[in-house]
Amino acid sequence: MKTARQLLGDKAEQRIISVSPNSTVYQALQIMADHNIGAILVMDGETLTGIFSERDYARKVVLMGKTSAGTPISEIMTHKLLCVPPNASVDDCLGLMTEKRIRHLPVMDGEKVVGILSIGDLVREKIADQEFTIDQMAHYIYDQRIAH
Repeated sequence: MKTARQLLGDKAEQRIISVSPNSTVYQALQIMADHNIGAILVMDGETLTGIFSERDYARKVVLMGKTSAGTPISEIMTHKLLCVPPNASVDDCLGLMTEKRIRHLPVMDGEKVVGILSIGDLVREKIADQEFTIDQMAHYIYDQRIAH
C-alpha cells in the first residue's frame, strides 16, 4: 500500500497551487479552473492558513448572496484543517476523508506543505491496488491449475 508521499510523487502536477488569504474568491476560482482542480490551498507565505473548495463556494458565497469579485478568500475558506503526514497510508487517508466527509487532504511534513490529495487520487490508487491483487491471484490460480 502506497503512502501519501508516494501518491504525491505519482501526480502529474508536482507544484503546490495556492492563493494568499487576501486573494478574492474570483481569483481563486480562476486558478482552480486553469488547473482543473476542485480545491486550492490558502497560504500566507509558507504557512497553510486554510483551504477553499467548490463546496465552500456553493455554500458560503452563492447561497449567502456574496460576490466572487468582492469577497476575500479568507472570509469563506475552511479554517479548521485536517492534514496527514507524508507516511500516512492510502487507507488512513481514505478513512479520515470518509469519517470527516471531506474531499481534499493537505499533506504536511511538520509545518511544511508537501502537497494535497483528492478523494479521486486515493480512489484511483485503491482501485489500482485491487486490480494488481486480482491479477496476482488469477496468475496464481492459473499456475496451480497447470501444475496439477
